Amino acid sequence: MKERLLQSPDSRISRDGVLILKAQQHRTRELNRQDAYERLRAILEAAAIEPLLRKATRPSYASRVRRREDKAQRSGIKQARSNRGDE
Repeated sequence: MKERLLQSPDSRISRDGVLILKAQQHRTRELNRQDAYERLRAILEAAAIEPLLRKATRPSYASRVRRREDKAQRSGIKQARSNRGDE
């Protein structure tokens, strides 16, 4: 969990691995401190969730055929467009 937190692109984490939280929303120090603890807890809970690894899949045969047909159609449109100037 610590590694995931340190590797995250969060700008509040310094190069030294120090998490910097600034709490100034409330008028009292106690409320600001409580707010900072709650935000720290939320950050740690988010880092505790392991990301799901992507399972490699292949496109279906039908989707590959459709893709090739679309490419051939698009190619025909572009060739027809470019032959106009040759006449």
